[in-house]
Amino acid sequence: MPSPPLILLPRPGTVRPATPQSIPAPPEAAFTSTFGPLRLPPASYLQTPAGQAAYYTLPAPTGSPSHSPDSPAGPARILFIHGVQTSAVGLLPLARAVAARFPSAHCVLLDLWGHGLSATPLQPHEPALFHRLLLALLDHLRWPAAHLVGYSFGGSTAASFAARFPERVEGLVLVAPAGLLRRSQFSAREQGYLVGAGAGGAADGVDGVDGEAVEREARDWVIEWLEGGALVVPPDWRERVARGELVAEAVREWQMREHAGHAASVVGIFRDGGIMDMHEAFRTAAETGIRARVVLGEWDDLCSVEELVGLGFGDVHVVPGVGHGVVRERVAEVAGLIGEFWGGR
Repeated sequence: MPSPPLILLPRPGTVRPATPQSIPAPPEAAFTSTFGPLRLPPASYLQTPAGQAAYYTLPAPTGSPSHSPDSPAGPARILFIHGVQTSAVGLLPLARAVAARFPSAHCVLLDLWGHGLSATPLQPHEPALFHRLLLALLDHLRWPAAHLVGYSFGGSTAASFAARFPERVEGLVLVAPAGLLRRSQFSAREQGYLVGAGAGGAADGVDGVDGEAVEREARDWVIEWLEGGALVVPPDWRERVARGELVAEAVREWQMREHAGHAASVVGIFRDGGIMDMHEAFRTAAETGIRARVVLGEWDDLCSVEELVGLGFGDVHVVPGVGHGVVRERVAEVAGLIGEFWGGR
């Protein structure tokens, strides 16, 4: 796959433009023409000062108002927040399985900035940018609060959002959450990639080094680190998609090819979005008293049971024989743990 054009996002602490700008996402038809058999609900759109974001509503039962309170059968409003790289469609199997356990719930999936059909704001991709998106969506849906299910980076985002806006969170499920890596775990060269070529992320070179070349190298390293190597799309992905199967590698490759701002968002999130050193946000989220459950894959090395318990999350469940991909590889087990937690069937 050809390398996408290099786009550099502003870094935290830099001057922001008076008029926010964004890189538009591909049209919905570009996605459905490739992945239509996945049967995503039609996209709805939310216009914010940062750009246009897409979200998807699973069919709600007739006569179930979006502002209804939780019932004995479970939560009324559930928002699913995906991880970095794979967009909202990556959580669709889990969302459907959870919705089946809570038939009265209004379930919504969101494409985070730079993913799926949501734009890439030309702003620092720090946690506050994603918090504002969640607030805008909750207000748009007229939800005073919601239960959050966050996976990977979405788990870090959900935790830091709960810490900052506990009144908007009714319950919290973190699946294989990111956020507890430490920058100190990376080598000196890798930490250089996290800093970038120039102040504020500008590819202006440092000590005579070609800044653009450094940024390209950093982007390639971030993407390969997240993939665990080169992105390899299975050769039979079209046949699998035609059967209604989610092939996450194909979705990620599509975004790299079709979404002009996707790679920049991935790098921005990895550097500044809350992938690392979010321990205090997790601790604060636990201290809010919001009921929370964490689900981990046994082989996932992003965080440990001991670490989460030490931060105040006492309800942690481990799914054996699986790693970070637990959310897609063990859908029934993860949905069962969520259903049990919220008292569903």
